[in-house]
Amino acid sequence: MAIDVNNESGWEIDEQSVLEVARYALQRMRIHPMSELSIIVVDADAMEQLHIQWMDLPGPTDVMSFPMDELRPPGKDDEEPPQGLLGDIVLCPEVAKKQGEQAATQHSMDEELQLLTVHGVLHLLGYDHEEPGEKAEMFGLQKAILDDWRAERGVEGPSPAPTIH
Repeated sequence: MAIDVNNESGWEIDEQSVLEVARYALQRMRIHPMSELSIIVVDADAMEQLHIQWMDLPGPTDVMSFPMDELRPPGKDDEEPPQGLLGDIVLCPEVAKKQGEQAATQHSMDEELQLLTVHGVLHLLGYDHEEPGEKAEMFGLQKAILDDWRAERGVEGPSPAPTIH
């Protein structure tokens, strides 16, 4: 899996954990091991510009996903996953820090960035949370991926609750 993490934000983040959780999520979703993903970390001003340009919404947001080849997880266990460019995930640590502090189960900025990374991966794979059923499926999968990744790393306790609107 070729995953690039480019921190342009000026914030110190745990880039290794972002890379590792992205790789784990892609493996868990059975994405081809030669697929490519780019993760860009930006400041609030840059995120606000992207949010206005692509969503026509004011203010910075926590995560945005820009799919390229619209890859999807294979439907059957014996089905070969396609190779391709997944796309870009853009993260904003400033928003992540605020969300982590305001969450019902307060957690660190880095824990929020891990959650947002998995969330972004799932969006690249076609998952959404506009409808209640979609939201339950996506957030359930997101929680399972984060909990399993944390358990494999020996981190105790549940993963952060979703703070995404």
